Amino acid sequence: MIAARSVTTLITGLVVLALSAAPSTAAKSQVREIGFHGWTSSADFLAGTRAGTTVADDALTFGSATGSTSYVDPFGDGTAKTYEQASWTSPEVRPGFALTELVASWNATTPPGTWIEVAMSGHSDQGKTTKWYVLGRWNKGDDTAAGDIHRTSVSGQRDTVGDVSVDTFVARSGRSLDRWRLKVTLYRLAGTTSAPVLRSVGAMASHLPSDATVPVSPSGGAWGQVLNVPTYSQETHIGQYPQWDGGGEAWCSATSTAMVLDYYGAGPTPAETAWVDPTYADPQVDHSARSVFDYDYDGAGNWPFNTAYAGTRGLDAFVTRLRSLTEAEQFIKAGIPLVASLSFTKDELPGAGYGTNGHLMVIVGFTPTGDVVVNDPASHLIKSNDQVRTTYNRQAFENAWIPHSGGIVYVIHPTSTPLPPHPVQANW
Repeated sequence: MIAARSVTTLITGLVVLALSAAPSTAAKSQVREIGFHGWTSSADFLAGTRAGTTVADDALTFGSATGSTSYVDPFGDGTAKTYEQASWTSPEVRPGFALTELVASWNATTPPGTWIEVAMSGHSDQGKTTKWYVLGRWNKGDDTAAGDIHRTSVSGQRDTVGDVSVDTFVARSGRSLDRWRLKVTLYRLAGTTSAPVLRSVGAMASHLPSDATVPVSPSGGAWGQVLNVPTYSQETHIGQYPQWDGGGEAWCSATSTAMVLDYYGAGPTPAETAWVDPTYADPQVDHSARSVFDYDYDGAGNWPFNTAYAGTRGLDAFVTRLRSLTEAEQFIKAGIPLVASLSFTKDELPGAGYGTNGHLMVIVGFTPTGDVVVNDPASHLIKSNDQVRTTYNRQAFENAWIPHSGGIVYVIHPTSTPLPPHPVQANW
């Protein structure tokens, strides 16, 4: 479980949810405008504007510095370090609707002493280009002596158009954007040659209705399919490493990410987890929490920091929103589990045994009657991995997920496992 995420109040409407890989009998619902656009190839990166960056082998990296920045890590010892920088700015994306929220995500390699900053700008309904909103300052490690920074979101960016809530640009009430673009700045310690490598970057833009409930979605063809994702409980880690928020409910995201990584055989090695107290079970969960921790948010629930960590394990990973469990079933059919963000009271999700203002769990499959099979790291608040695999009523689950987080998921998969066909309005 994580701290609550605010859900903006948005306008409503009606639409037929068209899913190319789902049955044509999809029910009518309120408009859920969601569009994902990403850049992952040499051609993609060459289409953007480069300042000191070079493109090769479907990746973006440092060419020559365009300047330098004196950076004082707000969570460090107060000492300024000088970093050289280069940047890349994406082409403008017009989603075809008035977006009110945007979440960026990326996959990058950051050797010691390097980091990246991801920012977004848009064109508002007032006819003006916005400032650059910082969506994250990120690196893989935390060796500050070697020049690593404490990875962090940036609070306090509110203006007349919007603000950034941890990892999400949120337009102010009555405001919207009709287009957006991203800027990625690469940093390396001045006088060094190590450099970050950006393999992919993208963003999910959305405009969602204010519906309090959604109708149960029809079958997407995955009923009776369950993926063999290992089960780890966040509860067994209560009190561990308080500098990274101390386990338990604070580690639902990190625990879910760890389960998916081990499903693909991409989790950390024993050598990588040797720093973990040997009396602790499932040290890969502790490693995940340390690797995704956001020092400004003061928690392990930053969505793109979790997918960026998965990206360091040789996987492709990004954050998006889905419109229904019908869409989620397409991923299960493709062999891809999903980490989903929900919130609910104790009575709203029968069988959970708890309520939460924000929680993540792994969708691993569906029963033959369409209910949702999950790996819930809260494990009914019991300290046992054996309590993690559980089944939730389809309608109850969908209503704890879609109206509350807008259907947020982490999509994590190997490049050898292709994504399913996307809907006409592509949200992956």
